[in-house]
Amino acid sequence: MATDTLPRLVYVPCPGLDVARKLARALVEARLAACVNIVPGIVSVYRWKDAVEEDEEVLLLAKTTETRAAAAVALLDRLHPYEVPAITVLDATGASAGTLAWLAAETGPGG
Repeated sequence: MATDTLPRLVYVPCPGLDVARKLARALVEARLAACVNIVPGIVSVYRWKDAVEEDEEVLLLAKTTETRAAAAVALLDRLHPYEVPAITVLDATGASAGTLAWLAAETGPGG
């Protein structure tokens, strides 16, 4: 399978719904993700600057391809308001042929 059809999920916690929507739209408009799911209501517990923190966040799950993942991360890193956004690219397996074709078409340069 060509790398332009290898599916990836980009996991991105955000501080709120407005930021999440802005980032999701930027990814889709730039053809770096075919779709972004916005999941409100997550609670994150994490260590930051020697303290344990807890915050309500909104999770983004962006559906993209291996060839577009690095550019998606770069865009998110540039636009995200966190000092160190926890952007993680995950391998996705088991996608249907139709999903793979859709991802390639919607994230390709001419899609």
